[in-house]
Amino acid sequence: MTDRTQAGDATTSRGWLWIVLLIPYIALLWLPFYNDSRPSFAGFPFFYWYQFLWVPLTSLLLYVVYRSAK
Repeated sequence: MTDRTQAGDATTSRGWLWIVLLIPYIALLWLPFYNDSRPSFAGFPFFYWYQFLWVPLTSLLLYVVYRSAK
């Protein structure tokens, strides 16, 4: 019975990993937030550089989740 309790605690404590994985999904799903041309960065409208910014951020978040779940 102790093993089950410890396994349940591990599952509960790792619930935050799912939230971390949902951050990029929600940030890119909410289109009205970034559907604008200003502010521009290096000639790119906000719409594009916001999405480009999430590529390395998502990779970093996936790495954090991977290392934490190991």
